[in-house]
Amino acid sequence: MLPYDDSNPRDIERYAKGLIGKTFQDVLYDSRFLDEAVIDSKIDYSNPNQKGKLGNLLEEKYFCYKANSDQEPDFPKCGVELKATCFDVLKNGNLSAGERLVLTMISYDEPVELDFFKSHAWEKCRLILLIYYERNKALKYNTLYRIGFVSLVSPLKRDMPIILEDYDKIITKIRRGYAHELSESDTMYLGACTKGSTSAKSLRPQYYNPNILANKRAFCFKRQYMDYILHTYIIPSHTGERPYQLETIIDNPMQLQNRSFEDIVLDKLDYFRNWSDLDLCNYFDREYNNNKAQWTDLTYRMLGIRGNCAEEFVKANIVVKVVRIEQDFSMNESISLPPFNFMEFANEKWEESQVYNYFSETKFFFVVFARDSNVYRLYKYFFWNMPFDHLNRIVYDGWRNIHYLVKNRMVEFELKETRRGYIVKNNLPKKSDNPIIHIRPHAQKSAYAIHMNDGRIYESGNINRDANMLPQGDWMTTQSFWINNNYFLEYILEFRG
Repeated sequence: MLPYDDSNPRDIERYAKGLIGKTFQDVLYDSRFLDEAVIDSKIDYSNPNQKGKLGNLLEEKYFCYKANSDQEPDFPKCGVELKATCFDVLKNGNLSAGERLVLTMISYDEPVELDFFKSHAWEKCRLILLIYYERNKALKYNTLYRIGFVSLVSPLKRDMPIILEDYDKIITKIRRGYAHELSESDTMYLGACTKGSTSAKSLRPQYYNPNILANKRAFCFKRQYMDYILHTYIIPSHTGERPYQLETIIDNPMQLQNRSFEDIVLDKLDYFRNWSDLDLCNYFDREYNNNKAQWTDLTYRMLGIRGNCAEEFVKANIVVKVVRIEQDFSMNESISLPPFNFMEFANEKWEESQVYNYFSETKFFFVVFARDSNVYRLYKYFFWNMPFDHLNRIVYDGWRNIHYLVKNRMVEFELKETRRGYIVKNNLPKKSDNPIIHIRPHAQKSAYAIHMNDGRIYESGNINRDANMLPQGDWMTTQSFWINNNYFLEYILEFRG
């Protein structure tokens, strides 16, 4: 007899809350569950490369049913799906959802279901028993991870119009035979994530386009959406902490019944099309100080928010990028990604790299001001995400060339003496070597500790603050990837907005 009523969602949740505070190892070796549990000694639950095994452990050892890959919910009598997912503790002590929540595989063997509410994706997400555990990468075994939160969750009613829109975008691409071009950044809350590696062994023929192979993918709730759920509903329900308080761009979800979120956002800026920055400052009663933050602040005000913390942008990982182009249609600004650590970068694989994840998950909202004599006018604005082919061909090529030199300890330095001291040059690829990305310093000032051929060490700058160590032992100014300004300039000039 099961220790819970598998036809009652609340009783399943009650029983599941007994996991809070336990490690997976506690569950694995708790003798109380051995009589009922399904024993399968062939499963190595601690294998870090088999991420789903922790969920399997809970299914078999705690909830006492055989793990499976059926399309129906894990508790079919009441429609509850069990999902184990992780959160990370950041350096500042805050919690962050560690990964997307995979719902169900996207089949390439049959026609897609047009009605979301008849789809397997809905079956898997309409009522989820969400078990959050702390991922501590310092621990040797996954089974030592500790469970922190347990809650029944359903998609929020106000989020459903956007989730439906996301589902339609995904299946429309599949039905047109473009499953090979799917990207998480195509959508807002519901994504189509890759499953397994992106290597040739994971490719499958498409039902709608058999001649072109596509990567295996699954419907998922995107990581940023899960982070919002964690902070708004999961943590407050367990600790009593105040949930996220964010502004919204869409005040009434009914606005989304007949129009897309993107159309509504674009309409807000349409009202101000061709206005100068001076006109906008006067309209919003803002000082015209001409500093770099001015145009970003004006963008937020046009959207009716105070900063880049709109609920929809946070949940969908939409990054607002405000750029200016000059009267001759040149653009001086390149756009940076967060700085990276050389040692971590050297150990990355492409499909798990910072660069790949950033572009595959991020949607950008570009707002462009163009110089007109002494002012900048609102010129164009559009949503954009990195095309799949550009990411996996051109960006990958640039990343791979840099990664090869760093990982194999082949970064070389040359010191050139000038009147003001030494200039340090290196053999890493330059901006001109790739049409889309390059790396360059992302620190307050340059800093180096370089082992010279004669045994001396050349040092300069604040190494602890502005540099980090290469695998070869030298210290180099902290770098980040930058998106070439000319790459975006082509999009801006060609975009008919």
